[in-house]
Amino acid sequence: MKRTAAIVVTYNRKELLKENIEKLLAQSFKSRLDIIIIDNASTDGTKEYVGSFIDKKEIKYINTGENLGGAGGFHYGIKYAVENNYDFVWVMDDDCMPKEKALEEFYRWDKKLNGKYGFLSSKVLWKDGSICTMNVQKETKWKRLKNFDRIRQIQYASFVSLFLKSETVRKVGLPYKDFFIWADDWEYTRRISKREKCYFIPSSIADHFSGSNVGADIITSPKDRIDRFNYMYRNDVVLYRQDGIEGRIYLGIRNMVHRLRIILKAKDKKRKFEIIRKGTKEGKKFFPEIEYPNLKRD
Repeated sequence: MKRTAAIVVTYNRKELLKENIEKLLAQSFKSRLDIIIIDNASTDGTKEYVGSFIDKKEIKYINTGENLGGAGGFHYGIKYAVENNYDFVWVMDDDCMPKEKALEEFYRWDKKLNGKYGFLSSKVLWKDGSICTMNVQKETKWKRLKNFDRIRQIQYASFVSLFLKSETVRKVGLPYKDFFIWADDWEYTRRISKREKCYFIPSSIADHFSGSNVGADIITSPKDRIDRFNYMYRNDVVLYRQDGIEGRIYLGIRNMVHRLRIILKAKDKKRKFEIIRKGTKEGKKFFPEIEYPNLKRD
């Protein structure tokens, strides 16, 4: 029987993690599922809080020893799953709450597609039942998904309920751990979709219990979080670089739009302009290496 590793990256959100684990244990195909908790060195007592779950044989708890960021956590978890010979990897954050048949639907479409795909991505809803804005997939870099009622071919998806074969990871490598946060999921899914067709699966549904139903936006971000956007503008250079001239044109237009929005709507304009400039400049000199999992055999 083929095995799936659900990779759950967590950091100081023990209540959400507990609810996530409960949703995973309630999956209709849970007999094929192991839950791998990747704890980015939480300081809120996460391990003790979910201790009763950790005793279950299908749950493995791994503390990374330091905060590797979301990117480092997903890199760590996916590497672990492939090196331990799981057939499939199901990736998510601790605030992802998959519906009961989310995994079952991935298995069903894996069979219908005869395994011929790069990744499968769930329909992601916010906690009020509306489409979760920050997790809307893209059919191309220019076109966000708009039809959420039927299977669609896509190029970009988030790490909120992403399903892929270990075989795919062995081919394309692991996500960039050096990204730390932001764009690691889009870069990775685009890396995969350049090789194989990838799909949005509307019958696989997950809720995303994010704080708000908006994406990251430097224009409206609180002052104490603005500096984090340096990662986004740096990483986006790497993300769109892989699409050559078209990618560079897209990034140039997008950054120009961001600057215009800062002029029209934002406070602290000078600081935000500097973050876009600095992040983009760093990105032009940023060439992280693709790492591959070590191959093991039972």
